[in-house]
Amino acid sequence: MRLGIFLAILAAALSWCGCARADDSAPSGSGAFPQISVTGLSFQESLNAQEDPFSSGTPSPAPDWGDQHLNNGGTHFSLDFAYANKYVYRGVDHDVVASHGNSLNLLFDGRLEFDLGRYPHPFVELFTNIYDADPLSRFQEIRPIAGADWDLRPFDLELSHVSYIYPEREEFNIPEVDTKITFDDSLLFDTGKPIFSPYVLGAYDYQKNQGWYVEFGLKHDFAFEDIGLVISPQVNVGWISGLKQQFVILNPLHNTGWQHFEVGVTVSYSLNVLLNLSKKFGEFDVKGYGYYDNRISSDITATNAVWGGVGLGFKY
Repeated sequence: MRLGIFLAILAAALSWCGCARADDSAPSGSGAFPQISVTGLSFQESLNAQEDPFSSGTPSPAPDWGDQHLNNGGTHFSLDFAYANKYVYRGVDHDVVASHGNSLNLLFDGRLEFDLGRYPHPFVELFTNIYDADPLSRFQEIRPIAGADWDLRPFDLELSHVSYIYPEREEFNIPEVDTKITFDDSLLFDTGKPIFSPYVLGAYDYQKNQGWYVEFGLKHDFAFEDIGLVISPQVNVGWISGLKQQFVILNPLHNTGWQHFEVGVTVSYSLNVLLNLSKKFGEFDVKGYGYYDNRISSDITATNAVWGGVGLGFKY
């Protein structure tokens, strides 16, 4: 009997001590009921600690969509057109064929390029000159181009096939293959952008005249990004090797030597900045051109001319 009373008193005392410890460990304002503890954690903490079976265990990074204000796709397109007082190409003035006054030249140049990342970027391009004063054809020249551009920094390599088509002068139509190498000299000057961008262009007429046209040039872009203005002075010099020059006119001699040099400047002003247009719709520019060409050798066809024009450019 006494043993039963003693055990009852001991059980009551132990129960009272356990409740007192639970009350002391509970935070203030938690209510009269103690939280259920599982392996040292509260019940709510245990629920939070359970891992989502579909989670990798680390937060998923936000998707990288690139610059939302630019065309980040793999296809890029550009279109330029301009009115010019003359059309001078590789030192030769094509307006000399005019027989009834003169007119402005309407120049179109469109290019479609496919960005394949580190691999060569194939492209197609089409240039045409519309010249009302040409006695045979207003479409004086049509020039389709197909090729590839490969960024092998510090060099940029461009290979292309060019077809010169002269409507109503089909006997002058010629093809050529071009190779252009541009050096990114920002590595030499430790700058973010190129300084002079020196290049060499080699064009080979492989069908009719089997000769070379070689051009060396420099260009620099003075960019004022806050106001959307870019001023680009440039200079180039041309040399021919055993080439019978053939454009809308024909030089019957296979000559070798320095042909012409050209200095000029292109000024481009962004309409996106002026009109506060997002570049996700494309880049629109107003452009002005001014050039001076000078003949170097008297026995090689070239023109002394000052020429230029104004136009619009679009890139996407």
